[in-house]
Amino acid sequence: MGTELTGPVLRVAALSKRFGGTQALKDVDLEVSPGEIHALIGPNGSGKSTLIKILAGYHHAEPGAVAELDGEPFDLGQVTSSRHDRLRFVHQELGLVGELSAIDNLALSHGFARTAFGNIRWPEMERRTSALVERFGLGIDVRRPLATAPPVQRTVVAIAAALQGWEGRRGVLVLDEPTAVLPPGEVARLFDIVREVRDAGAGVLYVSHRMDEIFALADRVTVIRGGRRIATRRVAELTPRALAELMAGEETETDHRPALPSGGADPVLEVRDLWAGPLRGIGFDLARGERLGITGLVGSGHEIVPYAVCGAHAGRVSGRLRLPERSERWTRARDADRLGLPLVPADRAGEGVIGDFSVGENLTLSLLDRLRARSGRLSRRRESALAEDWIRRVGVRTAGRAARITTLSGGNQQKVVMARCLARRPPVLTLCEPTAGVDIATRLQLYDLIERQAAEGMGVLVSSSDTQDLLSLCTRVLVVRDGRIAREISGQDITEPALVHAMEGTE
Repeated sequence: MGTELTGPVLRVAALSKRFGGTQALKDVDLEVSPGEIHALIGPNGSGKSTLIKILAGYHHAEPGAVAELDGEPFDLGQVTSSRHDRLRFVHQELGLVGELSAIDNLALSHGFARTAFGNIRWPEMERRTSALVERFGLGIDVRRPLATAPPVQRTVVAIAAALQGWEGRRGVLVLDEPTAVLPPGEVARLFDIVREVRDAGAGVLYVSHRMDEIFALADRVTVIRGGRRIATRRVAELTPRALAELMAGEETETDHRPALPSGGADPVLEVRDLWAGPLRGIGFDLARGERLGITGLVGSGHEIVPYAVCGAHAGRVSGRLRLPERSERWTRARDADRLGLPLVPADRAGEGVIGDFSVGENLTLSLLDRLRARSGRLSRRRESALAEDWIRRVGVRTAGRAARITTLSGGNQQKVVMARCLARRPPVLTLCEPTAGVDIATRLQLYDLIERQAAEGMGVLVSSSDTQDLLSLCTRVLVVRDGRIAREISGQDITEPALVHAMEGTE
């Protein structure tokens, strides 16, 4: 436990945020005390990320919000003020440049030490950076590009960057899913680092999906769900089951529940003994017309399954896959790309679309071999006809196929990526976080689109950490924990409490 709690170093009250018709946050209150690790937890889509982005000044709160540091009001939107400088952030993506060293990364925010002639004082920069990272005891080579450093060292550099120039000042360090990229053996070291920050007197706001981390680290925990603060409790007064129930609440009602397929359908995809990243030999069958969900906590391995099945995982992969309707022969998982299964990736901007290309070009990108004329050249007529047809089929709202993809909303960009996959007429549609960053109306349109494909006999594999996706889309869900399938939930048994308990291991 931390030091005895005094008045809050950070207090926010009546924090609300609306995006169009979606109420992301509604009158949320939060207090973080000095010398306290305060956990923030809630299901995906609960509003955690929106709250953090408001604190960081990325989003602006609705009028009426109150923010105080050490009892003195401050403007959340004035990120350049000295008072706001006492809020420091380590985001899940870390915000580092992998090609640069720790020295360069820390200098990006606080500048280089220079001589009177403007030359960089490299020995001074190395001493300054080493002093910041050596306190964490990991032997970091501050001159080496961070892309070559292990994940825990990159996380430490991000924390050091956040803490530079902060010594002796009361404030709050915000850590957003800091263990997401860490292997289990390095998590304990990170915990020690977080405790060091707390013991120095700072407040720590620790955002996590993992309940075990909350009980290992936090003094208090705030649960938000549906954009509202549900409760703030001392961790010592809670059990894992009690915290899971606060997170899950009553079963979520949704406007969309999947129709259950008739039983006994033949499999369209068989996966056996799949190893990749944290995955430890999982296997499953996907039936014709089935919508199979794969879920788990961050780092459990569920997010790797669609990439491994489609041959898009960058690391080592082993196991066997088969499309029984195509062939009785098994394919090695490392050769999965030969099966030609399309993937709707999790990172739409980074992996799904090319920003400089038009809507039509993005849609037909993987189909060019089918759009050639007899001469061997690309048939612009065929390309245009296919793009127009699928824009209409999936309901893309665009000024036209020639419009740049970046002029579309996130939801319409996602429709383009899905159309590109569906136009290949695959036996299996594989999706990873299919509704990330889309509004409620578009989310329901995507659900309907996916269900129509399943009704026509396509197997659908959905990897998602969003329980609403699983409730609304899936007829069966496999819950992955520590790289293995821990539980299978089917049909009407798929409820939010059942999913949360299975992911957290509190069944």
